[in-house]
Amino acid sequence: MKNLAIFYFSSTGNSLYIAKKAKEKFDGKILYVPSYKDNGSEFENIIIVTPIYSFGMPLPILNLLSNFEKGKEIIVIQNYGGMIGGADRLFYEYAIKNGLKVKGIYTLKMPENFTLVMSPPPFYKNMILKSADRRIDKVLNAISSSNFKLPKKRKTKEQTYLKNMSNWHIIGQRFSVNEKCIKCKKCVNLCPVKNIELKDGKINFGDKCIACLGCFHRCPQKAIIYKNKDNKKRYINPFVNESDIGKDL
Repeated sequence: MKNLAIFYFSSTGNSLYIAKKAKEKFDGKILYVPSYKDNGSEFENIIIVTPIYSFGMPLPILNLLSNFEKGKEIIVIQNYGGMIGGADRLFYEYAIKNGLKVKGIYTLKMPENFTLVMSPPPFYKNMILKSADRRIDKVLNAISSSNFKLPKKRKTKEQTYLKNMSNWHIIGQRFSVNEKCIKCKKCVNLCPVKNIELKDGKINFGDKCIACLGCFHRCPQKAIIYKNKDNKKRYINPFVNESDIGKDL
């Protein structure tokens, strides 16, 4: 694709892996959404790769839609660990409301990373990873052949999405660190909304959390705990370099 931007938001690497596969297929630039401050006008073609959050989308992706130049054409790839719940249709409706033209929206399953309370067994995660390339290639081949797919008009879970989004900040307030924390500040530096700070020798979580869980999964000491419980079920996509998550490539 000529002059292509592949926008992605990723906390544990699933969306980044899809974005990298798209770059292998189409070339172009990979751009991390929270770092992007323009309106997309400099690109002729745009692909957005995003996880599904609460039957909707992460806040940085929602903000990206509102900041894009009106009339811009986009192609969307959504990945999910649990259920789609009409998130593809909701994305389409939000994009149209923001004056964008949606050429196609595709959904594909990837391993679940919302593991604060429970998580799938390792064999299931490995099964999803093993077949990931096949699903990704199918989507990319459809895009390459202009076999564009749009979601059917159906009821979404918008109210559930909006309610959950309004409560995402509570997750951050339920995080804390245990004695394994070495004050490396990795969580401070990777948080996409600057919700974490090291102050007076202590890691503090603010009230702006967007529930991406990047800090929880990527803490090198596994020192971040939820509701004072040491859940060891972390996840990082094994097909990406963890240090690349959150970078333009």
